[in-house]
Amino acid sequence: AKIIPYTLVLDYTHWRADEILSAILPEKLLGEVPTGFTVIGHIAHLNLRDEYLPYKNLIGEVIFDKNPRIRTVINKLDSIDTKFRTFAMEVLAGDEDFEVEQSESGCRFQFDFRKVYWNSRLHSEHDRLVRQFSPGSAVCDVMAGVGPFAVPAGKKRVITFANDLNPESYAAMVNNIKINKVESFVFPSNLDGLEFIQKSSSLLFDFAQKTPVISVPVTSRPKRTKTTEGLVAKPATIDVTVPQTFDHYVMNLPDSAIEFLGAFRGLYADGKFKDLFVGENKRELPLIHVHCFHKSEPASNPTDAEVYEALRQRVSNSMKFEIAVEELSFHYVRKVAPTKDMYCITYRIPEEVAFATD
Repeated sequence: AKIIPYTLVLDYTHWRADEILSAILPEKLLGEVPTGFTVIGHIAHLNLRDEYLPYKNLIGEVIFDKNPRIRTVINKLDSIDTKFRTFAMEVLAGDEDFEVEQSESGCRFQFDFRKVYWNSRLHSEHDRLVRQFSPGSAVCDVMAGVGPFAVPAGKKRVITFANDLNPESYAAMVNNIKINKVESFVFPSNLDGLEFIQKSSSLLFDFAQKTPVISVPVTSRPKRTKTTEGLVAKPATIDVTVPQTFDHYVMNLPDSAIEFLGAFRGLYADGKFKDLFVGENKRELPLIHVHCFHKSEPASNPTDAEVYEALRQRVSNSMKFEIAVEELSFHYVRKVAPTKDMYCITYRIPEEVAFATD
């Protein structure tokens, strides 16, 4: 064996994005090199801090070059504070193409990312709730967006009434229902959330009167039956009985969903519902899953009990009914900011609220 001189040339293609940015950004900015991003279809979504903005295009180009599946790199320009949960954004690198296709929970979602709300970080939360929905149950998704809860629920043969106020989200949801072939189970609306809640009980009740059973073909081998002309294939179907009341309400608008809880007062006060909640086969009142933010003071470090009590008070005030903290289930979803956390509160609507006549 013999050692001989060899010149190894390492160029731009040999280095990772973090290595390149660490080499070219000012030393004072190397504490947290901004190479992390959220992926939505072909888009890389960055939230650059102010100190990195002078170098935003450089950062965007490096991320674009080092991620072959990314065709567009964007930076969020402001917080989500519009009525439709959208935000201003700028393209740092790549194509100005915001029409994406995102895969999640075995479903395809198509939408214009500029015009609707989508957060890939909520994938686990979408799955967590959908797992609680049994086939043949009924779900009311009040702030459904483009359908991340509703469409997977439909795949499970869950009867789902899904609503969103944003016309762009509604249009995308209609398309997503179609491309995922769940039209038999997911029924979209484009209403204000308060109005939708107030109408929801009658929407399902009236639908169940008209369509007591949904029959859908199954993909298994078809059954065969005899006719006078011999054996013929008979399509196999599954019959799903439509419930007359909802089992779950989903309210994923964390900035303000708690403020909508007052709309549940008198949800089943109409006399046509009275026999559904009595007797041997009585229906249970629905579970409400309401997402919310909790903000705390920077140095307060509240205990879980203190957070839960603060959230309980907000729920009670909105419902105009004092609910005990023991009746509420709290699920920590994620940290949005150092002093801002997202929770999902689950509880069964109290009789005093559901049958209120005030």
